[in-house]
Amino acid sequence: SSKWAKAKGPSLRNFRWQTGYGAFSIGQSNVPALLRYIAKQEEHHRRRTFEDEYRSLLKRYRVSFDERHVWD
Repeated sequence: SSKWAKAKGPSLRNFRWQTGYGAFSIGQSNVPALLRYIAKQEEHHRRRTFEDEYRSLLKRYRVSFDERHVWD
């Protein structure tokens, strides 16, 4: 994906993902739930930190990680 971004123009030629970057995809059947999540994300993160949510995604999808390399 960084190769794709760099090909979009000279302003992105130095593009790089931040350390610990992660991306998750969803199936078309989960789009409505994702849109609800996005609409209520600010409220959601008053109760649960981004870090806690990200850890749970990594664990749910069995992505091995080392805390020392996830957070900047």
